[in-house]
Amino acid sequence: MTLVRITGALTALLLGAVAAPAPASAATRDCFDTALPVTVEEARIAAEQVPGALIEAGGFTGLPGGLRAALCSAPTLAAAARKAEAAGERLWTTAVARAQGRIQMGDIERYDDRPLYWTRLTGTRDIRQWTPRFPLSGTQRDKLVKTYEYAARGLTSTTFRPGVTRVLVSGFDPYQLDAEIRRSNPSGGAALQLDGAVFRSAGRTVQVQAVALPVTWGGFDRGIVEDAFGPHLTRRSPQRADLIMTISQGLRGVMHVERWAAGWRGGVPDNNNVGTPEQVPPAAGWPQPTPTPEWIETTLPHQAMVGAGTTPWPTRLNPQLCEWAAGDRPTGRVTCHDGEPTPGGQASSGGGGSYLSNESMYRSNRLRVALGATDIPGGHLHISALLPFADPEALLDPAFTTDRQATIDQTIHLVKAAGAAA
Repeated sequence: MTLVRITGALTALLLGAVAAPAPASAATRDCFDTALPVTVEEARIAAEQVPGALIEAGGFTGLPGGLRAALCSAPTLAAAARKAEAAGERLWTTAVARAQGRIQMGDIERYDDRPLYWTRLTGTRDIRQWTPRFPLSGTQRDKLVKTYEYAARGLTSTTFRPGVTRVLVSGFDPYQLDAEIRRSNPSGGAALQLDGAVFRSAGRTVQVQAVALPVTWGGFDRGIVEDAFGPHLTRRSPQRADLIMTISQGLRGVMHVERWAAGWRGGVPDNNNVGTPEQVPPAAGWPQPTPTPEWIETTLPHQAMVGAGTTPWPTRLNPQLCEWAAGDRPTGRVTCHDGEPTPGGQASSGGGGSYLSNESMYRSNRLRVALGATDIPGGHLHISALLPFADPEALLDPAFTTDRQATIDQTIHLVKAAGAAA
């Protein structure tokens, strides 16, 4: 294996010093209008110093400039779409190769998911502010953002090799960034480590493919979960999965296989600081079960996952659910208990809550049921929340780094245990 070294940020970045991104050329600046609107999530790039520092620390500094130059040289919308997809795929494959140690980039450790997050967000921001030489409608711009983002989240590269047991997993972006801009998400880090991974178990070859999901209600409303998992759940697809698993960060010090996903979103603000309590909406273009289920139960091989003896955190099946009595949603009293839902009860939250992690399990498995893929195990794994940063200035500290790597490594072993039992 050839190891490529790409140097990036100064070691001082790890001690809290921040460097600004390289300036754009005059020609590239002329192709963008920074007065055009961006999302709340994208606006954090300019409002904070940490995003640029993490892009540089990961060695990703040249990637945003490459996308900007490609957009400015695009003579047509079709050409721009091709260039945007290629740039997104380049970002994702580079991040995966860096995470898995096949290349070395920058000065920050390879388990770090944050350089990918902020680089990808820079790309979507730049597409929103691009001023092409031809007319571009709002709908066309949104489609171009989606083309880039899906590629940069791994959705266009989930092809399995022939003759393998196929495991498809998802992780998440960092979130709650207004409280801590340096935040990482170990589920996103695990997705980078797992993407394309191949291992042998009981005489079988198992391959894992992975995607990264956004922490935005709007992204879920536009169908990203269904678009990620759906092509691998259809009955006649040669890429049909043998197991699907959504993964997110949960409680500190435990790995929970969630028994129940609830068909209700609690409306806690997302990365764009929006959220509305409501039933999980349907996904346009994908089938839905009738009637809409209040609850979906895991079919993951949780006994094999618990019995795998992974460390450092205990692994447990979480049987809790919270519900309203029939007809009481959303103003009545919510009761929480272990075990089965009450007949006629209305879902409030699964054991893992009513945020986007719950919804990732609900949406992927609602589609699995609707497509008749009940022979495919599916469910959600909540992994241990990370330690807070000990140093108020540094991008990393030793305890945080050690904790994140241990959590991600255990997640990898749990996915392998599930894949081996599929």
